[in-house]
Amino acid sequence: MPAGGAPSIARVVLDTPLPQLDRLLDYRISEGMEGVSPGVRVSAPLRSANRMTQGFVVELAEQQEHPGPLSDLDAVVSPVEVLRPEVWRLARAVADRAAGSAIDVLRLAIPKRQVRVEKSWLAARDAGRAEPAPLDLDAPDVTGYRGDDVDTVLASGRAALAVPPGVVAVGEEWVGRWAVTLAQLAARTVVSGRSAILIAPDHRDTRQLEVALAQLLPEERIVRFDTGQPDSDRYRAVLRAMGESPVVVLGNRSAVYAPAARLGLIALWDDGDPLLAEPLTPYVHARDAALIRQEQQDCALLFAGHTRTTEVQRLVELGWLAELAPERPRRVHVVPTAHATGTGADDHARIPSIAWREASTAAKTGPVLVQVARPGYAPGLRCAECGTSARCRRCAGPLRVQRSGAPPSCLWCGLEERSFRCLECGSSKLTRVGAGSARTAEELGRAFPGIRVVVADGERRVLEVDARPALVVATRGAEPIAAGGYRAVLLLDGERMVARESLRIAEDCLRWWSGAAALAADDATVFLVGVGGRLASALATGGVTAFARAELADRRALRFPPATRTATLDGVPDAVSAALAALPSGADVIAERTVDGRTRALIRFDYAHGAEVARVVRGEVIRQAATRRKPLPGRTHPGRAPLPLRARFDDPEPFDES
Repeated sequence: MPAGGAPSIARVVLDTPLPQLDRLLDYRISEGMEGVSPGVRVSAPLRSANRMTQGFVVELAEQQEHPGPLSDLDAVVSPVEVLRPEVWRLARAVADRAAGSAIDVLRLAIPKRQVRVEKSWLAARDAGRAEPAPLDLDAPDVTGYRGDDVDTVLASGRAALAVPPGVVAVGEEWVGRWAVTLAQLAARTVVSGRSAILIAPDHRDTRQLEVALAQLLPEERIVRFDTGQPDSDRYRAVLRAMGESPVVVLGNRSAVYAPAARLGLIALWDDGDPLLAEPLTPYVHARDAALIRQEQQDCALLFAGHTRTTEVQRLVELGWLAELAPERPRRVHVVPTAHATGTGADDHARIPSIAWREASTAAKTGPVLVQVARPGYAPGLRCAECGTSARCRRCAGPLRVQRSGAPPSCLWCGLEERSFRCLECGSSKLTRVGAGSARTAEELGRAFPGIRVVVADGERRVLEVDARPALVVATRGAEPIAAGGYRAVLLLDGERMVARESLRIAEDCLRWWSGAAALAADDATVFLVGVGGRLASALATGGVTAFARAELADRRALRFPPATRTATLDGVPDAVSAALAALPSGADVIAERTVDGRTRALIRFDYAHGAEVARVVRGEVIRQAATRRKPLPGRTHPGRAPLPLRARFDDPEPFDES
């Protein structure tokens, strides 16, 4: 045992998928074992000395909490205290809110150990080279905002931040004005002696933030941490963020869990982007994790965007978030236009004459952006005789044409269909529905001879274009930045985007169009084709706040998210029935269906009942997991049977198109 007076018990969270072990387990620290401290990675026996698993020491104690003999810790795997106290508190709170396991959150926060990286960092720390040089900088002003308002928010405030559209030059590169604003806020925070976390949906956005930050802070004060990095780079980023000196942690949704003891700011860009929704259990959106962390560490919190989600609008109306807008709000010139009167899918049939004339003129002086709904050549096909949608004969997925002259292929499984037969009428004739990015580029190339055409979509990653004349055809979210901004922007296929069946489709469309419009030059015109009504008015007048307010009012009337919370329970029928029977009175079952021996139920509850519903559901998940049987001999799939009950809180899938 340790020497007299030293703690003899280590409380460990184990890295195991078993929900019944989602708690701190007591282990005895054997005599002579060194390096056991909160945050280090250790190995410990699981049930018997022959089964070892890794975990993290959360705290030390002198007395055990539970009676009975204790097992000894096996070894200290790493002497580095990678699990920081603030990260553990956040992981525990996030997991409890979503009825999940804390270790699943920690897997997002702490990458796998990289021995070579760790040894290099330890050597630098021992030599006094792990910390960056002291800062000798003045706090930059936040361009376009009142200084008093900025200081109020940065003093542990919470706000919905409206940012002006447009692009600006940063050195030799061009970035969105929003990136400069967030970089200035982060730099002010670091200069004041506290760290900042900037979260953006994808690599395009983080690249802009990185460029803007590089003009304000030295390189050693900027830490990139996201899921797209190799494990070695992510582990190196965690070690750098653990230091005493304030830094800016920059990344995608996982950056919200980065270590930062003296955290001064969390800023989230475009929280409506689905890339910020965590696809791994416990499926917690970065926005919700940021809200929890702000409360725990009393830092500033900003939700920034060209539009406003209904989730942020709800927090504004509750008084939880203030509103921070530029001193002189500006907006782009948007012209809603009707369809052209031509027939077919050629260029003139899709682009109204007024937009066509503007694009023709603008394309002679600089780049013009054309946003389309889908990639590929023909994103949809149907039978030319009866009009039935063309489906794959193997998986029933929709057929499409990827490029000119290519045979139809399945969107789901990729099977090429060279001998199509309609299941309704037997015809072998196909007709195209819509035009994707490749077909639009082909048509515009014929219409504008001599002008280069650039295609930017999921298959062709283009981050930026120069100021030379060009037609840039891009799918939503893949628009490159143009030097000096686009001379005109055409938003096509609006009616196709709006037609998608989803609860969020209206705010998604407004977000897609606003993001593309924000890339226009200050004197450029944006044309929205084929869409009218409240959506077109919100984009044309800049009334995104009023639109979010109206959307939220509609959700409240229907008791749809985010006016209420929901959870999806999935599992064997008996397990789901038991969980539904145990729910508190504040939860309602609004849908239940059993298919192929699995039951899926959707429950709805108010925010006030969220903690109780999560506690009850988590208790049922643990109870069902603890009583499940091992697989029968002769099973084709070795290992334990899947969990009888799974839960996903705030699941958007039931409200999207199936």
